[in-house]
Order: sequence, then structure tokens, then C-alpha cells
Amino acid sequence: MPEMPEMENYRKLISDQILNIPITNVIVNREKSINIEGDNFISELLNTRIIFIERRGKYLNFHLNNGRRLLVHLMLGGLVYVGTDGDLPHRNTQVEISFGATTLYFIGLRLGYVHLLSAKEVEQVLGQLGPEMTDRRMDINRFFNIVNGRRGSLKTLLVNQNVIAGIGNRYADEIAFEAGLLPSAKVQDLGPEVIERLFMSTKSVLSKAVDAGGYIDMPVTKDDSHTGSYKSEFKVYDREGELCPQCGGIVVKAELNSKKTFYCPTCQHEQ
Repeated sequence: MPEMPEMENYRKLISDQILNIPITNVIVNREKSINIEGDNFISELLNTRIIFIERRGKYLNFHLNNGRRLLVHLMLGGLVYVGTDGDLPHRNTQVEISFGATTLYFIGLRLGYVHLLSAKEVEQVLGQLGPEMTDRRMDINRFFNIVNGRRGSLKTLLVNQNVIAGIGNRYADEIAFEAGLLPSAKVQDLGPEVIERLFMSTKSVLSKAVDAGGYIDMPVTKDDSHTGSYKSEFKVYDREGELCPQCGGIVVKAELNSKKTFYCPTCQHEQ
């Protein structure tokens, strides 16, 4: 599933290609991926323009010039591509929105969606999300307030979108590793110094991942060589049985609250 760094990368690259260009064609190949009847979805989008793309957590919010919004959540397996039929990867598309010769393709929307909503409806959805770690207002004091009083495992806290928006399985594991904490560490047992270390690690991992184009390495455009560059920087996620880059021990895969979890049992601790 694309997480905050991937969605931020998508936002930047898509914005460079389609803003303020009239929508000339819309194709819906899977009606379950949209929220209204297909013909209405198409007619409401034709001849409008996307004037701004906002990211909130794992969502992309496309602002149309008529005040409407396209709210996109890619969920598990969802991807985007901007280009033409000639350079589109051999993947099934569920929704296609064309801007003259350039088309925005939504791919792999088995669970994901592209919903046409009012601004108020979008606010109701996004209003349930917690704050963002990359928000300039997120400082150590605000982070302390988020963590204090919480109970349960560290990973459960990090992936809870109502507490902190945008972090999923892979970045939760990488953040825990950088902080030297087990994903199963109990949040209620973390002292102030440990929470500050967690804060710095969370900011650091997400910032570096955004700068490197995230983890998912399918290009967004034909000439895109940046997307997915952070994949090679992962220390523990999806590296079961490999050597820990920090201590040389073996990275372990486990299950925590029904989620696969990767960590180094030597480098990571309860505190």
C-alpha cells in the first residue's frame, strides 16, 4: 500500500503534468472504483480542470475548478501513472482521466477508489485523520501530547491513522529500527528521552523517504527514474533472514496484531 512518502511523490509528479489543463476524456473500466454512476462521473469531470492537488495522510485530494473534489485512496496494490497508452505499463486500469494527449491512469484499484465529492464531504473524511509528522507545526511537545496516555504496541500506535496520518507497515518498521525500539514495545512504558528519540526517528525516516521518492518503484511517468529510490535504503522491512546493516545480526519477521513485522532482535529493544 502506498504510504505518505509514496503519495507525496505522486502528488508532486502528477501536479507537474496535469494542472490547469481541461479534462478531455474520462474512461471508467470498473464502476466499483467510483462512487456515482459512471455516465454521471464522466459528465461531471469533462471540461473541468484540476487546479491543485493536496495530500493528506495516504489520500490525494484533487481540487477541481468548479469547487468539486476527486478524493483518491489507492489502498492495497493501487498505483498511478501519467502518460500515454503507448508507454503505459502492461497493467489493468480502472479509471483513466485524459488531459489532451496526457492521461492519468489509476491502476490496481481492487480496494482503492476515485470518488467525486463536495468539499464538505471531503472534509468529513479527512477530518478523521490525525496530524502529520511532516507538518511544520509538529514539534516535540505536540508529539509528547500525542503519545502520552496511549497504550499498546509502538507499531499499533504508528499505523493508527486517527493518531498520526500517513504511516503504514513498512515505515513503522523502519522508524522503530531507527529509534532502536521493538515494534512490540509498549507505548505506555516509554520514557521522555525514548519518546524524543522516536520523534526524531519518525521525522528523519519520513523526510528521507519523501526526498528519495518512496519505496514503490513503478515509475509515474515514462522518464521517471526517481520514484522508488528509497527502497534500497530500507534496513529491516521485507528483509527477513538478511544481515542487519547496523550489527550484522539477522533480521526477523514476526506477526504483530495480524500485521507482518520486521526487526533486528539485537539492535531493537523495549526502551
